Amino acid sequence: MYKQRISKELSKLSKGSDANGIFIDKDLKEGDDHIILNAQIIGPENTPYHNGVFHLKIYIPHQYPFAPPSIKFITKIYHPNIDDGGRICLDLMQMPPSGNWKPTTSLEGLLIAIRMLMESPNPDDPLMPEIAHEYKLYRQLFDKKALDHTKEYASMKSQ
Repeated sequence: MYKQRISKELSKLSKGSDANGIFIDKDLKEGDDHIILNAQIIGPENTPYHNGVFHLKIYIPHQYPFAPPSIKFITKIYHPNIDDGGRICLDLMQMPPSGNWKPTTSLEGLLIAIRMLMESPNPDDPLMPEIAHEYKLYRQLFDKKALDHTKEYASMKSQ
């Protein structure tokens, strides 16, 4: 059942995802208890991530959509809600009661939420407290560091 759902989502996503700055490779890789997809998010305008190409891995469990996928950044990013290992602090990706995952949430919806998190970090619920502190109190320094990271790790030339 979950493979049908994924196929349906991928075909829907291919019809307009580039308008959202989101791309998912259609090649599925199957593991023992999950499917792996590769995705890219283009950094949003008016952010230090603008035009960066950020690569992500999506791990979809066999229980999907009743259990959320795990998504992590492969490209390094300087962000208060994303740690050095690429893990993302986003309640939409967590099961209730601590999170807001619902079986009606789509892969596209999750990737849009991650892109929105890139536009509007949540420094009050950080994975990286020192970056959150910098974001809140020294915004110009944060923006410079995030831009430098984007240029070094997420530029088209570094891929």
